[in-house]
Amino acid sequence: MTTSTAFTPDSSYAWFRLFISLILAVVGGIGLWLAVVVLPTIQAEFGVDRAGASLPYTATFVGFAFGGFTMGRVADRFGIILPVSIAAVALCAGFFLAAISQTYWQFVAVQAVFIGFLGSAATFGPLVADVSQWFLRQRGIAIAIVASGNYIAGTLWPPFMQAAIASYGWRTTYMAIGVLCVIVMLPLAQLLKRRPQFHDTASPASRLTGEKGLLPRHPLLFPALVLAGLSCCVAMSMPQVHIVAYCADLGYGPARGAEMLSLMLGFGVLSRLASGLIADRIGGLATLIAGSFLQMLALLFYIPFDGLTSLYIVSAVFGLSQGGIVPSYALIVRDHFPAREAGRRISTVLTATVFGMAVGGWMSGEIYDWTGSYTAAFLNGVAWNVLNLGIALWILFVRRPAAPLRAAAA
Repeated sequence: MTTSTAFTPDSSYAWFRLFISLILAVVGGIGLWLAVVVLPTIQAEFGVDRAGASLPYTATFVGFAFGGFTMGRVADRFGIILPVSIAAVALCAGFFLAAISQTYWQFVAVQAVFIGFLGSAATFGPLVADVSQWFLRQRGIAIAIVASGNYIAGTLWPPFMQAAIASYGWRTTYMAIGVLCVIVMLPLAQLLKRRPQFHDTASPASRLTGEKGLLPRHPLLFPALVLAGLSCCVAMSMPQVHIVAYCADLGYGPARGAEMLSLMLGFGVLSRLASGLIADRIGGLATLIAGSFLQMLALLFYIPFDGLTSLYIVSAVFGLSQGGIVPSYALIVRDHFPAREAGRRISTVLTATVFGMAVGGWMSGEIYDWTGSYTAAFLNGVAWNVLNLGIALWILFVRRPAAPLRAAAA
């Protein structure tokens, strides 16, 4: 098999590659959500407070964040096959090491290094960047599909993991998941051996001038995108990380919280796919603005509505609101920056989103410990969401029509 292939956008091979990438993202994303499901168990197992029980999740996402940046650079240089192969082995080793951890800090360290940094990181930003190289007219929906992988993981795995933990214990469950990761991911990684030629072509929906080239960009655009990614996911993390614990506090039990997490992320998948189709018509920036506004409203709904039925409904609304936000960043990057830099730039912005999830999950736990309730934590999420929306609107107004930016200019 050749290591490079001619650029044939939206081809049958591109869709095959997308399908393989989606499976890898779904399996590789298990580690992100297992830390949420075991949060009450870890709190009891190691005798820590709520913030301490949230730390393994935070450590996983911090590792995931820095790993995304690192693996993005590796993918730019060597192709996506190498980081995904490393991820398969690291996830297997990480789940086994976590299962035999005897202390709380051993468990936290394994989550950060093996499951976050070396494992799941390669199955998000680097995969999104790789898929973006193979599509043009349908780039929005393609990015949305592969970016849905971790949401599909959050939809499929929590109920099964909760049942497995209840029946066999969390340590046995971790070991079984480690075996699953390596036997599925390692063979599939070999199917992504081909590497694309790089073409700096903006998506048709976002193109301002000409038939080729990139859109004009402001010198502060990339730092603004990084900050926007951070802020939106600090807000997004509040219900995603703490819904299981929140339901336990309200007396509904962790199983109901796991169901709400699954519902939230399931509707997030639908939202992400719909947003991809919309982005192919109106562009990534407009999609980002709409998603940010709707997420802010959904966060506010959690405060007055805490009945069991209401929480199911609000969780579904939240999922529908926020699913399209993260893929929009990848589209904006591809429209404004050279394709050869896609791996590191997209991974950097998506790293910021993951870091936002990590910080937000820990921050919400700390606010809960200070106040004894989640009301202030939800309001904190709303404040970060306002920052995200402000940045998105700033990008809209400062983007000036100009001659298309060529790759050489970057």
